[in-house]
Amino acid sequence: MSPLALVSVSDKKNIIPFCKELVEKFNYKILSSGGTAKYLTEAKIPVIKVAEFTNSPEILGGRVKTLHPKIHGGILAKRTDEEHKKEIETNDLELIDLVVVNLYPFKKTIENGSKWEDAIENIDIGGPSMIRSAAKNHKDVSVLVDPSQYQEFLEEINQGGLNESYKAKLAFEAFQHTADYDTAISNWIRKERDLQSSKYIESYPLIRTLRYGENPHQNAFWYGLSNIGWNSAEQLQGKDLSYNNLLDLESALSTVLEFSYDEKDIPLTNNYASVILKHNNPCGASISNSASQAFLNALECDSISAFGGIVAFNSNVDSETAIHLKDIFLECVVAPSFDEEALDILKIKKNLRILRFSKDKLPKKKQNSTKSIMGGLLIQETDNSEDKTESWITVTQKNPSNQMNLDLNFAWKICKHVKSNAIVIAKDQKTLGIGAGQMNRVGAAKIALQAAKGLCSEAVLASDGFFPFADTVEIANEYGIKAIIQPGGSLRDQESIDMCNSKGISMIFTHKRHFLH
Repeated sequence: MSPLALVSVSDKKNIIPFCKELVEKFNYKILSSGGTAKYLTEAKIPVIKVAEFTNSPEILGGRVKTLHPKIHGGILAKRTDEEHKKEIETNDLELIDLVVVNLYPFKKTIENGSKWEDAIENIDIGGPSMIRSAAKNHKDVSVLVDPSQYQEFLEEINQGGLNESYKAKLAFEAFQHTADYDTAISNWIRKERDLQSSKYIESYPLIRTLRYGENPHQNAFWYGLSNIGWNSAEQLQGKDLSYNNLLDLESALSTVLEFSYDEKDIPLTNNYASVILKHNNPCGASISNSASQAFLNALECDSISAFGGIVAFNSNVDSETAIHLKDIFLECVVAPSFDEEALDILKIKKNLRILRFSKDKLPKKKQNSTKSIMGGLLIQETDNSEDKTESWITVTQKNPSNQMNLDLNFAWKICKHVKSNAIVIAKDQKTLGIGAGQMNRVGAAKIALQAAKGLCSEAVLASDGFFPFADTVEIANEYGIKAIIQPGGSLRDQESIDMCNSKGISMIFTHKRHFLH
């Protein structure tokens, strides 16, 4: 008896040559319905229509086609079970040996901003049911859910049959396929109706296996979406991205996004930003009147730490900027665009990873950040809310000058992306010193102030958290700091305010903390 394949696909890529080979070389019969049956018939492939097979019409506008005992009985019947054999004969069932199904394009539908009713109609019911039935009975039935599986399946048959190990692999891939589909639907409903979920469910395809993780003895894998984020960035040259590269790129881009991020045909007068990042912390940042000058200013902050770092720009990289970039060893450079002349200059550094990241590929909706802990996940909203300067207040007798206000705003934006405890020293829209990840705020301040190399006169200081004591202000005064920005909120705020007043230092409270662990 000829084997029977049930074929119902939304994605019709390669389905005609696949079915032709099933029929002509391996003597399969094809069972199909709706658009797939029509498509195969037009290609001169003989098809048994589901309605004829079940002797039941399609009903409810096509919502019910394959939800029938003759379909699911033919898939789920155990071939060696004596009771099943009797029921197969009693119910006149024909066994189905292969299920080839992929599902209605729900993800594409919601990506295109469809209405609720249209999205609902693109929720496949019969397809997942057949896939799950076949995957459950994989000992006797093969199931294919993606055109990329067709050639391997034909090769397996050609080599003498389909063993249970291969069918189990197909079942595994099938259940992943339906799980991914159901995840997309449930998350869409949650977002559309603003529902609180009691379970965290996400599904990301494997992008690639990385060479290793943070260290060579750690395995690492990159999962993600294809239409947004780093998988959508265009890598123009260089080695494959590593685990550490991706972490650092994320931090670098997040920092430079504090400033307008534009393509090369949009002017950024005096707002060209460059951030140099090392080990998930900025080691230099600046905004200036050109990308080139912004980079040089950022590099001046800590040229030693910049060695082997990541550089991010918020604007086009031109040839002048490229000349400076090639003079230092860097891992990656990311920007919205690059001049051809700049790329030609950077080609001399063939291992340098150059990425073009369009602002169109940034997530449109608020994202969550996720960290694993033993036995679970910690999930929070990303700290990307815009700071409202109108809620900032000067709490000292002395107000900062206009230039200091610009520097305070700049330092506050950078400080947000430095590991806590964090202190940033800035002047003239560039960082002079950065103290990151210290166990106490005074220690972070000393590192930042000493790194500024005696350039702190008339500079400003930003702190990601409040001052529990006045000691940080006292140390800042010794180095010539004239303005401070911090969240405020300590029970001893007044001590810091009094110290500022006695030293002629301006202090702003933002009423918002930016810890980064």
